[in-house]
Amino acid sequence: MLTSLSWICWIFPKSVLAQQLGSGLSGLGIGAIGFDWSTISSYLGSPLASPWFATANVAVGFFFVMYVVTPISYWFNIFQAKNFPIFSDDLFTSSGQIYNISSIIDSNFHLDIVAYEREGPLHLSTFFAMTYGVGFAALSATVMHVLLFHGREIWEQSKSSFNEKKMDIHTKLMSKYRQVPEWWFWCILAANIALTIFACEYYKEQLQLPWWGVILACVIAIFFTLPIGIITAITNQAPGLNIITEYIIGYIYPGYPVANMCFKVYGYISMSQAITFLQDFKLGHYMKIPPRTMFMAQVVGTLIAGFVYLGTAWWLMETIPGICDTSFDTVWTCPGDHVFYDASVIWGLIGPRKIFGDQGTYGAANWFFLGGAIAPLLVWLATKAFPSQEWIKLVNMPVLIAACSMMPPATAVNYTTWIIVGFLSGFVVYRYRPGLWQRYNYVLSGALDAGLAFMGVLLYMCLGLENISIDWWGNDLDGCPYASCPTAKGIVVEGCLVVS
Repeated sequence: MLTSLSWICWIFPKSVLAQQLGSGLSGLGIGAIGFDWSTISSYLGSPLASPWFATANVAVGFFFVMYVVTPISYWFNIFQAKNFPIFSDDLFTSSGQIYNISSIIDSNFHLDIVAYEREGPLHLSTFFAMTYGVGFAALSATVMHVLLFHGREIWEQSKSSFNEKKMDIHTKLMSKYRQVPEWWFWCILAANIALTIFACEYYKEQLQLPWWGVILACVIAIFFTLPIGIITAITNQAPGLNIITEYIIGYIYPGYPVANMCFKVYGYISMSQAITFLQDFKLGHYMKIPPRTMFMAQVVGTLIAGFVYLGTAWWLMETIPGICDTSFDTVWTCPGDHVFYDASVIWGLIGPRKIFGDQGTYGAANWFFLGGAIAPLLVWLATKAFPSQEWIKLVNMPVLIAACSMMPPATAVNYTTWIIVGFLSGFVVYRYRPGLWQRYNYVLSGALDAGLAFMGVLLYMCLGLENISIDWWGNDLDGCPYASCPTAKGIVVEGCLVVS
């Protein structure tokens, strides 16, 4: 119950419209709030660790997409929006039923064109389709923003790094330690690329990705690490590459869902992990940790984590029946993996041309690329026209546009609660007790994250493994059963009211 207190649904228990508006998990989340730290920090990270201006950018972007663009698109029935839920990560037929993906897959796990034409085109919920359009805009906005606002800085820093003339105080203090030789990094890079190509070629039938796909994914990851790293360093919010990697390989190599996901992992996740490693090195640089010690900690930690993740996933899949299958009565719904699977169907199995291209329903979403490129240009021109207005420089279009990039699997209540806590910590508390807040802010954030992880493991070990639970009304996560219902006339969905 603490996950999402959707009180509007309690007042209107039979109203589809009210529950669409008030549900924190399946609707727009108006008034919904959560008191569970996992609700607040699961997707966007701790709000205590983000600067206030970044929180404000996220808030503006979220409110615009969630409460302006999405309702307009839904209630004007754009792309037959009323045939489907207003917020859902499921895939639908034109009649509002869940799409039977298994019926359009052949024995080799490729798209059966005849079966797909018989089943009909695939449809997305209003918000799910909107997040893809916003993802297109966020990517072009990131590149344009970095070129306009940081292009000169990148060029100057690049020249100084080659000349090695400028050294700040941190670099001078760190110079007494032995540095990590660059050839260590090059060897790890070459070895990993070689092993990845070998795996894709040796297990070609299973992984589906050819060797050139690995090279292309690496090029994309390397190209975008710098611009996304700059945005992350300034705002603590990292725009993702997941959509563009899926888009590129989906057009080049359609009909291969596993290949699409492998390409996404090698392109997007590699860049994301690179940003994480850079954050570690930055922390070590400021804390004066010897570079070689940092390097070994990262290498050993990565090796251990790889085996732990694989072993844990294997164990969960072997021991929990129906894990990640939402048709089962289970708490193991795996929202992140569910969206990952949906992406493999949209971009890999069916392909972007049949959904976002000339053969698809959502081709208009490609205009978001142009809109994303223009938005930072307008802000840059505003800073030149009104140089005395310092607040204009705090408008960060990549963060603002990509505010909803984690939705789904994140829901409205994750954002509304994150924004509330971020504003309280960044404005009210900081304004009246700045010294105390500066001293204990990050300690508090780390304590809440660690406490959440510890209690999660403890509860599972003590109660979950023994199937001990309490059956009471407080177990209802949202209390909004009609929030996922369509509102078009004549659409019949089990458990929903039929509009006549």
